[in-house]
Amino acid sequence: HGLMAGQPRATLLPTPNGSGPGQEWEGHWPEIPEKSPCVAGVIPVIYYSVLLSLGLPANLLTSVALARLAAKTRKPSYYYLLALTGSDITTQVVIVFVGFLLQGALLARQVPQAVVRVANVLEFAANHASVWVTVLLTVDRYHALCHPLRHRATSSPGRTRRAIAAVLSAALLTGIPFYWWLDVWRDTGPPGTLDEVLKWAHCLIVFFIPCSVFLVSNSAIVLQLRKRGRSGLQPWVGKSTAILLGVTLLFALLWAPRIFVMLYHLYVVPVHRDWRVHLALDVANMVAMLNTAVNFGLYCFVSKTFRATVQQVIHDAHLPCTLGSQPEDMVGEPVLRPPELPKGAGVWRKV
Repeated sequence: HGLMAGQPRATLLPTPNGSGPGQEWEGHWPEIPEKSPCVAGVIPVIYYSVLLSLGLPANLLTSVALARLAAKTRKPSYYYLLALTGSDITTQVVIVFVGFLLQGALLARQVPQAVVRVANVLEFAANHASVWVTVLLTVDRYHALCHPLRHRATSSPGRTRRAIAAVLSAALLTGIPFYWWLDVWRDTGPPGTLDEVLKWAHCLIVFFIPCSVFLVSNSAIVLQLRKRGRSGLQPWVGKSTAILLGVTLLFALLWAPRIFVMLYHLYVVPVHRDWRVHLALDVANMVAMLNTAVNFGLYCFVSKTFRATVQQVIHDAHLPCTLGSQPEDMVGEPVLRPPELPKGAGVWRKV
């Protein structure tokens, strides 16, 4: 499966006539004639179950809090963070739940090929959306800090929503070619031209190009803030900038292992020929999916405003439950009632 790991169904086939890319490794890595061993065992199932049960509620709570902040402040950064959270929710549902837990663990991958390929399109589209919404946030913060006058003149909620809609549409379109993504767990032959093109497109779209934008933009932002800090205009790093730096840094660190193992699988040793590459891709995918669940903790750690909004959301959700659990005889009349007029009192009128 395109973005999934830990699949125990991959076959391990020897290279015909001892030729091919795996010949040089036969003396070092033991071959198993039937299946590539899933060294991780049930650990991926437990890991993704915990990730989904904790990360999905956290992201739903984050989306409600960010929606309130966006409606109250109308700041573009909150709209971008809200779109990022929505993309993370979609990724958790499509990749973690449908792709791994449902198709991989529960159904043992006994799913029609057409369904698997459509799921591939949705997986890659959700992933592209999450990454490139973060690129939008980075570019917005760059303009806000390095070109503040132009940013104030051109920034608006409508413009922000149109930019987000354009990125989401582009993410869906760029996910369509991955309908033909080959399954690394079943691919027993050398990668063809299409497979190589798709894997490089995946690496470029989700990692190399976005990380280049992050590096250039964040470097310019940090230099600009250093100049302002030396002149005493404002703190060296603001909260919104700290969130941006944290989000982009976590993404780069958590996704780097998957990209490395993907290219290693493509050019050195395929997954089905070595249990260590199998295990490495399992772990790399688990680490990459962690990126969908860590932003809630980052926002709470950095922003006091976000923490207060989350507390208010929880309080508002808890209040109706508390009122609804009270017995009917305990619900009295309202404390404040309109004052009654004394007897004989009439309406003042001019005599």
